[in-house]
Amino acid sequence: MTVNRTILGRPLRGVAFDAFVSATVALLGLAGLAHQPGGGMATLVGAAMAVALLFRRTHPSAVALVVAALALVQVVAGWGPLAFDVAVLIALYSVVKYADRLRDGVLAGIGAAVGVVLAGLQTQGAISWWATAIYYGLVTGAVWLVGLNVRTRRLYVLSLEERAATLEREREAEARAAVAGERTRIARELHDVVAHSMAVMIVQADGARFTLDRDPETARQAVKVVADTGRQALEEMRRLVGVLREPDAPDAEAGPGDAGASADPAHRRLALAELPALLDRFRAAGLRTRHAVSGKPAPMPPGLELTVYRVVQEGLTNALKHAGVGADVEVTVTHAGDAVLVRVVDDGRGRPPVSPAPSGGHGLVGMRERVGVYDGSLTAGPRLAGGWQVEARLPLPSTSPTTEVTAA
Repeated sequence: MTVNRTILGRPLRGVAFDAFVSATVALLGLAGLAHQPGGGMATLVGAAMAVALLFRRTHPSAVALVVAALALVQVVAGWGPLAFDVAVLIALYSVVKYADRLRDGVLAGIGAAVGVVLAGLQTQGAISWWATAIYYGLVTGAVWLVGLNVRTRRLYVLSLEERAATLEREREAEARAAVAGERTRIARELHDVVAHSMAVMIVQADGARFTLDRDPETARQAVKVVADTGRQALEEMRRLVGVLREPDAPDAEAGPGDAGASADPAHRRLALAELPALLDRFRAAGLRTRHAVSGKPAPMPPGLELTVYRVVQEGLTNALKHAGVGADVEVTVTHAGDAVLVRVVDDGRGRPPVSPAPSGGHGLVGMRERVGVYDGSLTAGPRLAGGWQVEARLPLPSTSPTTEVTAA
């Protein structure tokens, strides 16, 4: 794990580098103490520049002003360019790179140009002042351009990081909204299943009450149905815990497969019986669907049966949206004793629909939420031969629900 150490809110690395730069400038001032013009006073000016450079990242414009003022003192005193005047170039680079406004860097460049002319005028020797000024001007201009290039790159990287962070936040928000919406829908459907179980218990209890004296055996069977249905309802309610439910949230837009299993609790309870009708609706929408059931079907809770229906529905919806009209889709439901295996495979060789295919939910997010409610597993991904496949495994409860019996 990487530890980012800071000093006064600044990265330790940056502080150490600035301290090194400042110490170098101070040493350059001390090195010429004995023979440079101005002697000790010039060394103090160099030391002041070195101290100012410690704050070149956090206050670049102020540091540039301080260094420029100290350089002006040097010019007025007639000391000429000295070794520690490298601080002027460092301050110029810093204000161009770190200042909030590029205007500060432009003003610093203009000030540096004036300083270059003044430094050239103070130069003594065989070389003319204008040649010296050109040399200093080239060096100063190169430093200014390097600072501008680094500033541009730094701002570009910052913009990319901000954009990436914004996109990440948007993706997380969309994922949370999708999960919340799908949990709302799941909670409504499970609520209806449990409500159906309660209705069955009431009917059976009333039947047992009226037949208790006339037909004890029928009453006994009705009481057994009440107990089994109550256990099943309790299990459904246990699965409902943790699923956020908003009673007034609007339903998702219905797709070709929404008509059969969401109209009322009776349809939901007979969700698997509605699979042929679901396939017919998607055939009418343009898919070439095949359906196969293997194994011996075992009774299962209505909510689990509805989950199987929804996985098939969402798989077909995704095939219609992405594989396109005319794609071949194979739906396989395998009853494996302790679990139900659902597989939806398309060849990906259809053509895009004329209008966007409506969704029956929230795609893989919704399917994972539904399968997760029943402790199942879901895998989805492209096939080597082309197309897409979705496979879900839904374990059956340890105790199978008892078939409903209506009292006479």
